[in-house]
Amino acid sequence: MEQRLTDMEMLIMHQGHIIDQLNEVVTGHQALIDQLTKELKIIKEHLRGMSASENRLPSEEEPPPHY
Repeated sequence: MEQRLTDMEMLIMHQGHIIDQLNEVVTGHQALIDQLTKELKIIKEHLRGMSASENRLPSEEEPPPHY
């Protein structure tokens, strides 16, 4: 009985350690997601601010005057 209790205590300690490690990984991923979300927002705002002529496909652009 004593050995079973000791084994269970060790298992609980191990699981607690694994949970702490997983929490660190999740926290790091959330920080990265937050950073990428901010960068994506900046890129979207930049693209919205570009003029319509800058958004044209090369096939839609007028040839230069010397042609």
